[in-house]
Amino acid sequence: MRALIAGVTGILIAANSANAESCTKSRDYLLGSLGGDLMQPPQSYQNLFKICLATMNMSNVKDAFILRDGGIAVIPKQDSVAATAATLSAFCDAYPRGTLRFLSRKDLVQPPSVTSIVRMSSTASTPCRKIKGNASS
Repeated sequence: MRALIAGVTGILIAANSANAESCTKSRDYLLGSLGGDLMQPPQSYQNLFKICLATMNMSNVKDAFILRDGGIAVIPKQDSVAATAATLSAFCDAYPRGTLRFLSRKDLVQPPSVTSIVRMSSTASTPCRKIKGNASS
């Protein structure tokens, strides 16, 4: 029985590690490669890393990345209004000061690299403060 529990635990840890890979790669790229070109203090990216990991567990999120400007980019499992709206709502409930950018098919025409995604802007995405009606906070 212990062997079975250990095996299942190992599989779950490996699955979570694989899912977190883009969060880790984007954080490591930001903190290691951009150096003085960061838009926020390094600690902000550590906090965004935690948000990125949690975002990976939300429904309809296939992959997630930290953006240089402080947003979180996601590749949705389903690119429909209903599916993305539910994910956006859950994200904004959990992170009312966050910004979530859904990567479109156009963004993903060529195989995306961490470098190209990290440098994308989240300014076209509506921040959760505005969605939730707290634009002034």
